[in-house]
This record gives sequence, C-alpha cells and structure tokens, in this order.
Amino acid sequence: MTHEDFMREALREADSAASEGEVPIGCVIVRDGVVVAAAHNLREGAHDATAHAEILAIRQAGQMLGGWRLSGCTLYVTVEPCPMCAGALVQSRVDHLVYGTEDPKGWSDRNLLEIVQNPGLNHRLEVTAGVLAEECSQIMKAFFRSRRKS
Repeated sequence: MTHEDFMREALREADSAASEGEVPIGCVIVRDGVVVAAAHNLREGAHDATAHAEILAIRQAGQMLGGWRLSGCTLYVTVEPCPMCAGALVQSRVDHLVYGTEDPKGWSDRNLLEIVQNPGLNHRLEVTAGVLAEECSQIMKAFFRSRRKS
C-alpha cells in the first residue's frame, strides 16, 4: 500500500469524527504495512483537551504492540500535528510522520520541524507533507462551513 492508501484510511477516521461533531482529523499508525491503530479526534465527546487523533492512536498502538516505543512505525494524520502531538511523536519514537494538509489555524511546517527534527532531542522523525492535501483540507473546510451555518 502507498502513502495515499493509508491517508485514505486516516480520511475515513476524519469522516467518523465529523459525523460525531468532532473536528475532522483522522490518524492511522502503520508498522510493516499493517495498520496497528486508527483514531480520530474525540475532544468534545471525551471532554478531554488531549483527545487528539494522534494521541489516541499512539495510545492504541502502544497497547497493540505491547510497548510505548513505536520504532518502525509511520503515523498518518490528515492535518499537520499541533505542538502537543508533535512532542508525543518524538516521545513515542515514531519513525515517520506523513500528514495531509497544513494546520488551518497557522501552525506551519517550519514550526513542526523544530519539534520533530530538533537536533537537540534524542529522536527525530522523517516527515512527508502534503499527501492528499486537497482532500484533507476540504473535509476541514466543509466541517467549519457547516458549523458557521448552524
């Protein structure tokens, strides 16, 4: 499977989030070509500011794989990770981050790279940006357009 295939899986998670009234961000974690975790934002339903798709997927993958170190894993997420999630990626030792669209609120790739590729930290990630960016962007725009109409 390709980056696009796995990002489509993340987009399905984002659709689930939107249908639950959550900001439509989806995430999957892959190791050796197999999805080991899939999650979407649950902040509203869980009443938990940390219930971002990436955090939930990292927790799920750790349980599935039997450890907190996610070496050998690639995390696919529809929207560029926030600082909290970027830090969690470093802490969990994910090898590769693939994201769809940049954060619509202005968190930029340059700032993300300062966290996930910081030479002062003991772990750095490979980053691939812009996979299915248009589709990832459109689901966010549609969600917020709908919210403004309500």
